[in-house]
Amino acid sequence: MSIYKMAASKRIALVAHDNKKKELIEWAIYNKSVLSMHRLFATGTTGKMLEKAIGIPITKFMSGPLGGDQQIGARIAERKIDVLIFFWDPMEAQPHDPDIKALLRLGVVWNIPFACDRSTADFLLTSPLMHQDYDVIQPDYSLYLKRPDR
Repeated sequence: MSIYKMAASKRIALVAHDNKKKELIEWAIYNKSVLSMHRLFATGTTGKMLEKAIGIPITKFMSGPLGGDQQIGARIAERKIDVLIFFWDPMEAQPHDPDIKALLRLGVVWNIPFACDRSTADFLLTSPLMHQDYDVIQPDYSLYLKRPDR
């Protein structure tokens, strides 16, 4: 087990499926003042729409199906994304479902806070921990890495 210090100003990735983009934008407008205290990242189309709606600079990756989800996942593994807000559509299959599952898995592997719906995102964003330094306990994967089949 190791400790990683997450700074008070978080690096937040914002992602939404097509049917959830409007909901994420409404949520971001409502939470604009809080979001402005953090660095924002997003997949392509979502990022463009959010930036226009809230007027806050957003680092944009590729569109999700073109690799944006994987780009965010890589940043999570590199400890360059602290929080994931992913409004995903549970009612519609996505062509990049394996990428989505991998992204959510990395959130758990690296023990970062993430929300997949508006209520959880509200609770996460209003937590006192969101606005202060936080020691993230990283799981110890050394035994896994030492296995002979690795």
